[in-house]
Amino acid sequence: MNSIEQMYTYISQGEYVVGKEATDVITTILGSCVATCLWDPHAQIGGMNHFLLPDGGGANDESSRFGAHAMELLINDMIKCGASRNRMRAKVFGGAQLRAGLTNAGEKNARYVLEYLKKEKIPCDGSSLGGPHARRIEFRPYGGSVRQKFVSDAQVAPPAIVMPAPISDIELF
Repeated sequence: MNSIEQMYTYISQGEYVVGKEATDVITTILGSCVATCLWDPHAQIGGMNHFLLPDGGGANDESSRFGAHAMELLINDMIKCGASRNRMRAKVFGGAQLRAGLTNAGEKNARYVLEYLKKEKIPCDGSSLGGPHARRIEFRPYGGSVRQKFVSDAQVAPPAIVMPAPISDIELF
């Protein structure tokens, strides 16, 4: 049996990636952030973004951490790679509220991405938005398939702080 090695690319807040190879897999972990997986089924090109908030502080804020700019960057890069805007399909994930009593950023992100897709006439084929759990997303842009796994707090916690070794008077060469 011959196995094909998958090429995983992890994206963080404010990042996006476009892929067109059968081995490409784009992955991220989401809490209140939203990831949009866009796919052109004819061209077999797809991409995913990961945005933090619907919009920024000012009219000139073009940070990809914000929904409008993140969506345009992803769409434009897909078009540069050979996708057609009028064939794009979407699947969206995230928008959780991980801690009760905190801001409703997740709800705002979820509402924003759905309104954006509707306004831009990009069909949304599937979504998993809201709720109290973080998600790990794996998107295979060539075929447009997405796998979601809910994750516990322990799996999304930042790595433990490693204390530096004590300084000694001995120098080794």
